[in-house]
Amino acid sequence: MDNHIQDEEFDKLAETIRLHAGIYLRREKKALLVSRLGRLLEQHGAAGFDQYISRLAADRSGRLLSQLIDHISTNHTFFMRETPHFDFMRDVALPYWMPRIADRDLRVWSAGCSTGEEPYTLAMLLQDFLGPQAGEWDSRVLATDISARTLETAALGVYSQDAVRPLPESWKRLYFRRLPDNTVRVQDSLRAQVLFRRFNLMEQRFPFSRPFHIIFCRNVMIYFDERARNQLLRKFWETLAPGGYLFIGHSEGIGRKDLGFSYVSPSVYRKPESEDTRRKSHDRHR
Repeated sequence: MDNHIQDEEFDKLAETIRLHAGIYLRREKKALLVSRLGRLLEQHGAAGFDQYISRLAADRSGRLLSQLIDHISTNHTFFMRETPHFDFMRDVALPYWMPRIADRDLRVWSAGCSTGEEPYTLAMLLQDFLGPQAGEWDSRVLATDISARTLETAALGVYSQDAVRPLPESWKRLYFRRLPDNTVRVQDSLRAQVLFRRFNLMEQRFPFSRPFHIIFCRNVMIYFDERARNQLLRKFWETLAPGGYLFIGHSEGIGRKDLGFSYVSPSVYRKPESEDTRRKSHDRHR
């Protein structure tokens, strides 16, 4: 098997990945792509990248494309990553939204959830914040990712002791149970609070019937080119409720021309309230 890749072969694969996943690979990423896809070539008995590309183009099932995206996606995350975001959600975003949601249907989306640490952290935070009233709310977190492989790991909810170390002791006692091999598993009651779904952020239209109050999409757009990033931000704008919060990664940013999001805190942005929302808030506090 020949693992050497020609520039033309790299360009074809990079364009396929960009079109279907939004991930932008420059030519200096050739070594990364070769290392990530070596096992795929071997698995499919391809003599080289030219043969693999031909099989990818001929596959009508979508299975090979899904495998390609799984192998090229970067899935690095951990519990309590960028902790100030969770502090902001507890101290600002949730106190803002709770009095304003009449039907008690709080809609939170973890977009690009990887192996589940982020949505489980959000679910624990929500349960802790709501306390005795948790049962009166629909506060389930929607967690999506393009990688089927990482979603399987996330749904299983099994982590090492080191992985959960950053969490508060009370959360570890309440929401995890130790397994015989000294790993820990998320309690069934908490796993029920997270809905894992495979979803591609490059879809032309988002299928959600109701807007979200809070969206986390952190350290995803750093892999996108400018066009894909702007398209995604536009769809987030359309998917957020007026007054909703968007959390992005600290190494990411939203420029002044990006739709109208307001900067409220490092890597936290907000869609302005509607007149109706402001009027209700004013009436409530008169």
